[in-house]
Amino acid sequence: MSRHSILRLFPIEQQHQWDAFISASPSGHLLQSWGWGELKASAGWHPLRLALWDTQREQIVAAAQVLRRTPLHLPLALGHLAYIPKGPVFDCSSHDVSYLVQTFFSQLHSILIKQGALALQAEFACEVESQDSKSLIRDLDLMHFQQVQAIQPGRTILLDLTPDEDTLLANMKEKWRYNIRLAGRRGVQIRVAETVEDVQNWYGLLQTTSIRDRFGIHTLEYYLRAWQIFAPRKQARLFLAHYNGQPLAGIFVGLMAKQAVYLYGASSNEQRQLMPNYLLQWEAIRWAKQAGAVTYDFWGIPETDEQSEAMAGVYRFKSGWGGRIVRFLGNYECLYHPLTMRFVRKVLLRHQPLI
Repeated sequence: MSRHSILRLFPIEQQHQWDAFISASPSGHLLQSWGWGELKASAGWHPLRLALWDTQREQIVAAAQVLRRTPLHLPLALGHLAYIPKGPVFDCSSHDVSYLVQTFFSQLHSILIKQGALALQAEFACEVESQDSKSLIRDLDLMHFQQVQAIQPGRTILLDLTPDEDTLLANMKEKWRYNIRLAGRRGVQIRVAETVEDVQNWYGLLQTTSIRDRFGIHTLEYYLRAWQIFAPRKQARLFLAHYNGQPLAGIFVGLMAKQAVYLYGASSNEQRQLMPNYLLQWEAIRWAKQAGAVTYDFWGIPETDEQSEAMAGVYRFKSGWGGRIVRFLGNYECLYHPLTMRFVRKVLLRHQPLI
């Protein structure tokens, strides 16, 4: 590739070009979409979108949406954490990806330090066992990155959507196929959220789920903003399960770069014997496949297979669909101001939901 590459701020007027690059890349992800930056901006983050431009080929060869946040809502120049979720995204057609990685981060460090960053964290979308990960780890070590605690799920289950629907059904555990059909026979109806009221009703289910399963959630306004950003762009759908007009469950599924991501799920304590969650997931899988996705990410399972894990029940549900377990490379950090960063780390990261 060309040795003439410049890291540039990406203008808002070209947000469609940004999403096109992210979506076309095998390493692209919803968390690097323009809309994800808009969503996190509503939650106190400051998105910075930078693209490495090859001046000879006149095209983008790498890009990263950097989310920045300060403790106590101070100005960014006084010190902030910079974080790249599921990125950067590199042009994998390059014959020298290692040079691309080092060039990108070298220029990014200079920009972030000038803006007041205390540290940079990058949480890559690579699978641990991939060849890309092995070369990337070598590059990160040369650039003095160190592995730190992950923010996004470290393990997940990925379902291959390339087989036809009959094969997808055949690859599931028998009980999962049975429950899908059972929900349909008993009258569970699946539809897509169309109104603010739909989202509000789903949020009520999410609050119930949060209490029952003991996990933190965002505000209603956060999820409503997510729906308002992604649904019109056809980058997400909120699927709802009803029985005789009663809302029973709902799942929010994103779509970007030929990958569907099951981000949020909620269910009632009522009528659980109708198995609405099985039919919900199946309809989301069918939609994702029809929309061109080749994988469906169930977005997070416990770190181990031990039954004592807090989310062991969720793991059992996600494991029955015929997917494979994947571990990601994880989160890597480069410290610019180690002593200051040590002092503010807990303030920056405490009690934050994963996504």
